[in-house]
Amino acid sequence: MLIDDELTLKKLEIFLAFMRTGNLARAADELETSNVSVHRAIHSLESALRCPLFKHEGRNLIPLESAYVLEERAQKLVRDVLESVRLTREAAGFSAERFKLGALYSLTVRTVPQLIMGLKLRRSELNIELTLGSNVDLFYRLKNMELDAILIALDDNINDSDCEHLLLFSDDMFLAVPADSPFSGEQEVDLADLRDSTFITLGQGFATHRDSQRVFQQAGFEPKVAMQVNDIFTLLSMVSSGVGYALLPGRIAAVYENRIRLIPMQARYRLQQRIGVVFLKAKERDPNLLALVAECRMYQSAHRGARA
Repeated sequence: MLIDDELTLKKLEIFLAFMRTGNLARAADELETSNVSVHRAIHSLESALRCPLFKHEGRNLIPLESAYVLEERAQKLVRDVLESVRLTREAAGFSAERFKLGALYSLTVRTVPQLIMGLKLRRSELNIELTLGSNVDLFYRLKNMELDAILIALDDNINDSDCEHLLLFSDDMFLAVPADSPFSGEQEVDLADLRDSTFITLGQGFATHRDSQRVFQQAGFEPKVAMQVNDIFTLLSMVSSGVGYALLPGRIAAVYENRIRLIPMQARYRLQQRIGVVFLKAKERDPNLLALVAECRMYQSAHRGARA
């Protein structure tokens, strides 16, 4: 048996509204439509089913047994369709109860907690999963739809036609030294003076590793690297213990603040990281993502005001 083209979910919704209210006017008010539209939908539904659902008593429609049978089945059908839509959207990452956020380790000091708190206020039912990693790894996961949004350093590699991004703030790079270092009292440092010093770096794929290499090139030397690590907190621990120096963004100043110093470099070596949120254009209308973007705009505005 083929389903008649006139038998639609919309007409079933109108029919169910009429059965709930028992009145054309009340059903029309509930659906924000006209009495005529409700009556027309019910009449069209009877034509599609090829059987009557109501009998007329004056201007009133009185449900027949067939209407009560259809009501019971249609309620289940509409619930199943809505659940199917929900599960389908969740599988595609749209308005799911889980939100998968990726971020750089360094952004967990202030930025990530603030954005997550704001997002939870907007969508309290949301279960937020946080993944930490490098710029390269997080962007790869975003493109493969393993993450819904990422907070990373914006660079030329992020200029992807499938992605949108929003700048949050810009961050200067500094020389990180132990608190008892001879450089800790300096107002600024000529990086070229440290060509014989030992450095700790993050691994390849991290934005700070890439930016450090650019600064070293500007200073005209290849750094002596004692070790590479895979998170910024281990790197900070190594610097504070005197294992070596590092080039790090200013946002980590609050970490180990009594054990390390961030010294500005001379103007010719200065470099800024642009930190922002990146997400797929295909998901830009997802309510969860819209809530995050709204929080990011508030953060951007507050950060800009704080720097002004």
